[in-house]
Amino acid sequence: MSLRTRVGAALAAVFLIMSVPAQADGPDLIFKKTTVWKLLAPDAKLATFAIDDPEVEGVTCYFTAPEKGGWAGWAGLAEELSNVSLSCRQVGAIKFKRKLKQGEEAFSQRRSILFKRMQIVRGCDFKRNVLVYLVYTDKIIEGSPENSTSSVPIAPWGESTPPQKCIDWISE
Repeated sequence: MSLRTRVGAALAAVFLIMSVPAQADGPDLIFKKTTVWKLLAPDAKLATFAIDDPEVEGVTCYFTAPEKGGWAGWAGLAEELSNVSLSCRQVGAIKFKRKLKQGEEAFSQRRSILFKRMQIVRGCDFKRNVLVYLVYTDKIIEGSPENSTSSVPIAPWGESTPPQKCIDWISE
């Protein structure tokens, strides 16, 4: 196969990956803030998003992730940085939709065109009845130690019944 054919196939694959529509249940963009201004290319930014836990009603996680600037960042070809911050909060009565496993993925997002992914996983501190969320990035070859943790104590929310216990819904 000629170099021209391989380059054309690679560009077609990149276009196909980039043209896949976003998931309807993806995170909500709250705002973006420029961190590096560029004269003739898109700026580097920090983007803050909100995502509702798909399996635990009443919990929303907010995360801020860097977005690379420049034309490679704009085209989705630059590998995004691994440092992501996380803050999860109870925003309503907490109700588990199904039985879950300790460390189960709540959300993931690509951080590069291939191989790198950001994940938010959830677990339970059974002793204190607290949901614990962890965000980190991984790669097929080498992961990143960059991470952030947030916790959500399960508390009553405008109701007379006691709150659910995560030990009843999350197994080790």
